[in-house]
Amino acid sequence: MKKILNKEMAMPYLGDPKRTIEVLKKYEFVFQKRFGQNFLIDSHVLAKILKAADIGENDFVLEIGPGIGTLTQHLAAAAGKVTAVEIDPALIPVLEDTLQDFPNAEVVHSDILKMDLKKLAEEKSQGRPMKVVANLPYYITTPILMELLEKKIPIDSITVMVQKEVAKRMCVGPGSKDYGALSLAVQYYAEPSIIASVPPNCFMPRPKVGSSVIQLKIYEKPPVAVQDVHLMFQLIRASFNQRRKTLANGLLNYEGLSFQKEEIQQALEECGFAPNVRGESLRLEEFARLADAFARQLE
Repeated sequence: MKKILNKEMAMPYLGDPKRTIEVLKKYEFVFQKRFGQNFLIDSHVLAKILKAADIGENDFVLEIGPGIGTLTQHLAAAAGKVTAVEIDPALIPVLEDTLQDFPNAEVVHSDILKMDLKKLAEEKSQGRPMKVVANLPYYITTPILMELLEKKIPIDSITVMVQKEVAKRMCVGPGSKDYGALSLAVQYYAEPSIIASVPPNCFMPRPKVGSSVIQLKIYEKPPVAVQDVHLMFQLIRASFNQRRKTLANGLLNYEGLSFQKEEIQQALEECGFAPNVRGESLRLEEFARLADAFARQLE
């Protein structure tokens, strides 16, 4: 990292159980299950996140769910600017304390899903792609990631802690039981790679599941061309809505689509798919081809 802490700073870096407990006791903080709070207390995992995120002094970093500021301190020491968005009002005074020596770190008390992130990027990053780093609340991981990916926000990379099974779903291909709509959505917008596996004892309190650090490197241009992206993702959702059904039946029974049986058969034939093909066997480019076949029917 290109910046180091001043020796006379009020508080040393966080990142271990002892320092975390000291801060929690000082503010008599009570963990809130509704916010999915599990604070990272392992410096080795912290180092892996920071290395993968590759933060430079010209970068603007958006952190989601900073907790007591453990990761935020390190991000601010490396980045030009950091905006940390925290939903729990009880953590705001804690963050004001732990980040007092980092004037380039701004804390915003808000729900990330209600913020105008495009505007934030424009104001803080002057049009340059920002980097997102977070220990995401597991109960709301997918909505947050889809908000970041679908809204065409200028983002270079997303480096986040998520539930281990969710990380696996983002990376797998056709034929796996973990392959689904999330896999395809992530892989349309970004190249995913798992950076590290993280056991429950690296957090306070310990979650009931294992975790992984995953990085999504955002594509400048999607890996497949498709005429109607919205239609493609409707087809994807329909095909995985009832996994045991064939793709044809899934498309026919999905409320968001209004194609007749004959139209579905025609599109499948045009793409060279068998009548009993299942969505879990199709690659992203095959869903794009299918979407284009249906789009031609709608012309």
